[in-house]
Amino acid sequence: MTAREGVSGRAVVGVEPESPDTTATTEWKQALSDIAREVRYRALEMIHWAGAGHPGGSLSVIDILVHLYFRAMNVRPETPQWDARDRLILGKGHATAALYAVLSRRGYMHDHVLHQYGEVRGPLQCHPDMHKTPGVDFSTGSLGQALSVAAGMTLAGCLRAARFHVYAVLGDGEMQEGQVWEAMRFTAERSLSRLICIVDYNGYQQSRATPEALPLERLAKQVEAFGWEVAVINGHNFEELEEGIAWARRTKDQPRCIIARTVKGKGVSFMEGDLSWHVRHPTHAELMVARQELLGQRH
Repeated sequence: MTAREGVSGRAVVGVEPESPDTTATTEWKQALSDIAREVRYRALEMIHWAGAGHPGGSLSVIDILVHLYFRAMNVRPETPQWDARDRLILGKGHATAALYAVLSRRGYMHDHVLHQYGEVRGPLQCHPDMHKTPGVDFSTGSLGQALSVAAGMTLAGCLRAARFHVYAVLGDGEMQEGQVWEAMRFTAERSLSRLICIVDYNGYQQSRATPEALPLERLAKQVEAFGWEVAVINGHNFEELEEGIAWARRTKDQPRCIIARTVKGKGVSFMEGDLSWHVRHPTHAELMVARQELLGQRH
């Protein structure tokens, strides 16, 4: 099932809201695409500087994060702990290079801070640390915990009549963790419709292709069996992301899950679909090739 029920109408920062005019519609998508290319390079640059990281899964999730932070989520980067903000929990915490690059581009921190990625006592740990990094709503990295945390945050918000949404962004390999399914059951049982789960289904986990363990079709059926509604979309298509997130936000009594089909290493030709880039850092020469592919002559 693919969500095809309209759009949210939220504006990209610095771009006018969508209107019936075709040019305006194209502008917001182009703005997001430009941001995503820049953020992809920033993420790879950080991993290169640190000499370690997870480039494949970082590149696959960037379009999702860019759409959330620049189009869908209600946030105030200048006030990261604003109580009415939408929350995001990145279950696949190993993709921090993507998260930090997006947060920096959105205004949560200065670009120069990115140079401290991976430093032991620095503000940008290799897995998200809510005590060190502005904009990180929960410390993650131990796969399987994010949806439980998101459910707790959502329930707490409901008990005090808050209107924020909580987005849990999970990896496809993470969906094999038992705790995820306990949280799925709990969320549906409590009708926590302000929790939106997005699965980054890039097709690969650390040691093998995800479909060997959990084919997408079976995953969708399992999520539905636990009481959720499911939409499968192209996670690199901003129009489908727009429609899918708008669809998920409209529900009043049942949680909704978006399974986003993505490409591991998206945006860099020699990384796309290559499992060896799950854990690896690019050399300077490889970084320069990636820079040319992502940014061309613009930088």
